[in-house]
Amino acid sequence: MTVIQQVLFELDAPYYGHPYAVTGHALFNAIARRVGEPVRRDLQVSHGVFTPKEFAEYPREHSQSGYAGKLGGSLPDVEAYEDLFVYRDPAQRWLQNGRPRDAHNVHPVQSLGGRLAFAPECYFGRPPETRNSKRSVSWYLQCYLHTGRGPSDCLPLDESVLDGLRVGGGRNYGLGEVSVTDTQLVDLDALDYSRLEAGAASSGSCQVELVSPYVLESGFPGADDQSVPWWWNVDQTAVSVPAGEDGLRRRETRLAVDGDTHALSVVDHGQIVAYAGSDVVGTAINGVLRVGSHAKYGFGEVRLRPPQTDRVPKRRPAKKRVNWWRRAGQLDGGEGV
Repeated sequence: MTVIQQVLFELDAPYYGHPYAVTGHALFNAIARRVGEPVRRDLQVSHGVFTPKEFAEYPREHSQSGYAGKLGGSLPDVEAYEDLFVYRDPAQRWLQNGRPRDAHNVHPVQSLGGRLAFAPECYFGRPPETRNSKRSVSWYLQCYLHTGRGPSDCLPLDESVLDGLRVGGGRNYGLGEVSVTDTQLVDLDALDYSRLEAGAASSGSCQVELVSPYVLESGFPGADDQSVPWWWNVDQTAVSVPAGEDGLRRRETRLAVDGDTHALSVVDHGQIVAYAGSDVVGTAINGVLRVGSHAKYGFGEVRLRPPQTDRVPKRRPAKKRVNWWRRAGQLDGGEGV
């Protein structure tokens, strides 16, 4: 049994940090202050992903289908592997098309004494004939915890431990405070992987999507450098990426530990490569638990996708346009209308 604890926080105060995610390292440090040494030693925390609470439909690959009411403010049931990534997809595919997707996918900005922070909720104006002149959308933060690949005595962490964490900059001034809204345990071994297995059995190749950066080189004392995993078929990338030594987009980031910062060289997240391994289920579980160096802090999370899965559902090849004027002329035997 391999258990993870999904946690959904509500953003209660303006947040000063990255607009789309909170690093697992920041969440780990916030939690580590509240737990004992045994839990702190075993605990591993994923990156947190921001999500708005809005009307939604389940993504096409989800185990459920159709209208979902308001999502974002609660954790949907997890029955299949794909259900794990509803909130961990930057495209927010679950948002209804009738909502202003571009506006819902970004935080509104507030100025606090000259410091720009992201507001915990945004407001949208409504037509004057409606009852209320505006409506609000609250923001939430989703992450998950685990303690490795075996049964855990540490999970679930109590809500009292997680409630009231502060993340991001300006924490001493009350910024970045979050409260627990929902939490649930998920057994990765009991999930349905049939869609992934069926895709692997087809003629195409599954894809590996980097959900969080993968660390190649680390300046942290004692950390070993990593190579690009052999099961990434980089030469046959499913999506074009900027040219580099191996076609992968890389960048530099930093890890702050006990007041010291350490440089990290990472393969940037959001890229997709072909999968060259043979055990899709085992790799999928390992990808949720994360691979490579500094997985404890959220680095190295990957998702496997069946072949021929479009990353953006609405991005379809354009259909051949019909010239209605010419067609009408052909039907009438005249010059058209």
